[in-house]
Amino acid sequence: MSPVCSDRIAEVVARELAADPAVEERVAGCVLAALTAVDGGSAATDSGDTGVFLRSITVQGFRGIGPAATLRLNPGPGLTLVVGRNGSGKSSFAEAAEFALTGGNRRWDGRSTAWREGWRNLHEPETARIDVELLTAGAQPQLSVATSWDPSAELVDARWTERRGSDPAVSVDPHGRRQRLDLYRPFLSYSELGALVDGKPSDLFDALHRLLGLDDLAAAAEQIRLRKLELERAVKDSRQSRADLLVELAEADDERARAVADLLRDPDPDLDAVANAVAGSVLGIDGPEGLRAILRLTLPEAAQVAAITDRLAEAARNVARHATVDTDADLRVLELLTRAREHVTATGSCPCPVCGRDELDTDWLAAADAEIAHRTAELASLQAATTEFEAALTEARDLLAELPIELGPAIAGSSGATGRPVEPSDSPAGQYSSYGSSDSLCKQRDIVGQLWTEWAALATADYDDQFPDRLRELHTDLLTELTALQRDTQIELDRLDTVWSPLVPRILAWLDPARAVADHAGELRVVKKAADWLKAATATIRGERMRPLETTARWVWSTLRQHSNVELGAIRLQGSAGTARRVLLDVTVDDVDGAALGVMSQGELHALGLSLFLPRATVAHSPFRFVMIDDPVQAMDPAKVDGLARVLAEVAASRQVVVFTHDERLAEAVRRMQLDATVLEVQRRERSIVEVRVTGDPVRRYLDDARSLLRTPQLPPAIADELVATCCRSAIEAAGLAKARQELLAAGLAHGEVERRVRNAHTTRAMITLAIMGVGARVDDLNKHLSAVGGRWLVGVLRDATAGAHVPIDRPMRELISDTERFITWLRAHEPAVVRT
Repeated sequence: MSPVCSDRIAEVVARELAADPAVEERVAGCVLAALTAVDGGSAATDSGDTGVFLRSITVQGFRGIGPAATLRLNPGPGLTLVVGRNGSGKSSFAEAAEFALTGGNRRWDGRSTAWREGWRNLHEPETARIDVELLTAGAQPQLSVATSWDPSAELVDARWTERRGSDPAVSVDPHGRRQRLDLYRPFLSYSELGALVDGKPSDLFDALHRLLGLDDLAAAAEQIRLRKLELERAVKDSRQSRADLLVELAEADDERARAVADLLRDPDPDLDAVANAVAGSVLGIDGPEGLRAILRLTLPEAAQVAAITDRLAEAARNVARHATVDTDADLRVLELLTRAREHVTATGSCPCPVCGRDELDTDWLAAADAEIAHRTAELASLQAATTEFEAALTEARDLLAELPIELGPAIAGSSGATGRPVEPSDSPAGQYSSYGSSDSLCKQRDIVGQLWTEWAALATADYDDQFPDRLRELHTDLLTELTALQRDTQIELDRLDTVWSPLVPRILAWLDPARAVADHAGELRVVKKAADWLKAATATIRGERMRPLETTARWVWSTLRQHSNVELGAIRLQGSAGTARRVLLDVTVDDVDGAALGVMSQGELHALGLSLFLPRATVAHSPFRFVMIDDPVQAMDPAKVDGLARVLAEVAASRQVVVFTHDERLAEAVRRMQLDATVLEVQRRERSIVEVRVTGDPVRRYLDDARSLLRTPQLPPAIADELVATCCRSAIEAAGLAKARQELLAAGLAHGEVERRVRNAHTTRAMITLAIMGVGARVDDLNKHLSAVGGRWLVGVLRDATAGAHVPIDRPMRELISDTERFITWLRAHEPAVVRT
């Protein structure tokens, strides 16, 4: 069968991008980034066992099989027909294998619940179990998958276990391999044959799309498409919002609204200019913050100011009343008197130590004590008055707050608290001026600001007798002007709230998305180009990968159709994720294009279904080396059955093909056309006892032909002997081929290597050497090895069978047939001690 490219799609796309000089670097980066984001989905189908063949299927208590029955298969390429009448239990093997490996069964999908509820065999209700023995290409090629149920369990309550080689069995989830089995789908039931062609159009598309490894490509294209739609929708929404906003601005009787409208009429509006036009206008839905800041300004109450200034004036008068011309001199005199008295008290009466004339006696002491008491009282009163004055002055200065920023100058270039230049609209004063629609309001703010500046300056002014009066007067004037300013400010706010203020949030709501649109304009251009490039690349890659499948499908159809007047042409995938998806079949009826599906017979539809199934199931990189087909012969006329036999035999050259059928025509066609095949017959006896027996295989057919030749009197003896020996040699060679494949695959050789080895075994002796001695063994050592492991009689049989086809031998032909049969029985049972790899 034709291979399908298995390169990872990201690598293919990277090569395509590198080979296209017209692709910009940013466009290539966009495509690869999308692929990287979605990459990994295919990894799930790239891991797990590969080179999987079926060795046996054992079923007990499931569907039509009661006591345990085993269907043994040769685990290698070849055709096996499992035949039996309807109800014999043959399809139960196929259903059991599919259920054990996938956890489900397509034949039951869409059927009534009776199909799923009646899965237990009535004659073996307590025990239900499926064992599937597989041969893989891994380090441990022997793999067993078991499915079992408790006696009262439902179908969905099954338990799955796996065992590799001699390792213990472990529990597994069958859905772990479900994705790979769905992708390469080696099972085909009769109910699926028609559905492949006339079922849901997207199902076959999706299956082929995944098979071709295009899911990541489609996911990347979808990701880019969604991003493009998102950006385009943002552009569209921004334009529509701008149009709606222009209508609102045109209806507003406001100079600022008209200015913004002029900016927005430009096809590519200056967003910074729009932002400056509304800068600071609204910090929230409550309106202009600069104006509201004016309303929050407060001054001390008049009563508080009056009380504090009265206290300050009284304290100042008390200080003046107790103060002398030279207070420091008074303190020095008091200190001198105090020390002189201490001197007299210590030494007694004595002349004055200062003047030396007056006597410091008792009278002097009395006069000094009176003077000291007077001067001490005066100084204490002065200190108390001074302390009260300082406290009153501090309290008065605490009333004098600095000039609020709301009343500060709105001069561009001045520095704010952050150290950056302050623009007019950055400060509340700037916001205020941007909203003050009347000059009088701005002049009012300036007057209040000037008065507040004078008011605040008193905090650092020296005290004089006019200080309390200036403080009271400034407070009265400032309070009067601030009250008037706040009244007029509230009137302005009320006006703004009804005209301009509601527009500002709308402008800002448009501005932010508009900035995002402008920022993403370059990305939108790149995404559009990436989407266009990826669309064209997808069509090219899809066509290239579909071509081998299409070629195989057309070959299968041409072989199967046998005299049908329907011709199958190109097979194309149409659509993509998010759109209508279907597989287009170019068909002609009597060389005329038309809707062939409407006129095709059921047999032709089934043949077409097989033409679509086999290429998918046999792609080169499929991990499954087997296909299992249930009842493909129904509704086919005899000519198509012959074509089916040829197709199956061709596929069986590289795949293990297992076909279940109750129709004897397929087995008859295989025998008539002398195609290599093993025929197993399934028979069902009472109480659902199912037996499987071999009724035909290449070895048996050759031996039967040999016996038929002996019974043909018309043949001259010499020619008959030569033909009988040829049949015996072919039987030994066919048995050796099956044995070689089985042993080499079991030893872990890759399937391609095994096929190369058997193709290079050009003689019968070479094939037997490969089968029982392994890779690297010498044909010259075969006789010695046969004698050692089985006896000299083996050497004689092999010699006579190979030589008798060319020269007369000294052995009766009937005896040669019997000995050949004995040789093959020994060969099949022989277990090589070592298979060199």
